Amino acid sequence: MKINHLWNFLVWGWVASEIFIGIATRTRRGDGVVKDRGSLAVLWVTITLAMTAGGIIGGVQGANLFATVPGLTEAATVVLIAGLAIRWTAILSLGKAFSSNVAIRSTQKVYEGGLYRWMRHPSYTGMVLAFLAVAVQYRNWISFLVVMLPTTVALLYRIHVEEIALNEAFGAEYAKYSRQTKRLIPGIY
Repeated sequence: MKINHLWNFLVWGWVASEIFIGIATRTRRGDGVVKDRGSLAVLWVTITLAMTAGGIIGGVQGANLFATVPGLTEAATVVLIAGLAIRWTAILSLGKAFSSNVAIRSTQKVYEGGLYRWMRHPSYTGMVLAFLAVAVQYRNWISFLVVMLPTTVALLYRIHVEEIALNEAFGAEYAKYSRQTKRLIPGIY
């Protein structure tokens, strides 16, 4: 399989998986306490606009970001695979506690296993890596910024909303976990 075919397969598979996650894991009001504050809508709109705009800009302006670097598509593909693997591992390890919207279920507990041992929001770490891969693959500085800045800000807002909900639901237990574990990058942030 050519690398470009693999890249396209992975990107479209990622898009399809995010749509599936959004539909299949959304918590309804009767199933839990929804505390989303519009963050899911902000995330979807931001991601859609940033990725679309980044692609258009990169297509119109052409390559000016590592344009002559060989193996860039291969490197971006590896980063995308790593991001998707981290995201899906995080989601699957939470099981029924994972929700596409910010919601707390009555049976939910603070989970500190798997990737959550090292970071509080590994599924978002995976998303940031996937955005990074796409931004680099566009091979355009403006596209890179258009993809990375808004999506990162939207994810930081989402994390803020989640942290409020988790602190309200779990109090001292989540506060202790927060002191021991960084948000997105183990040992750094």
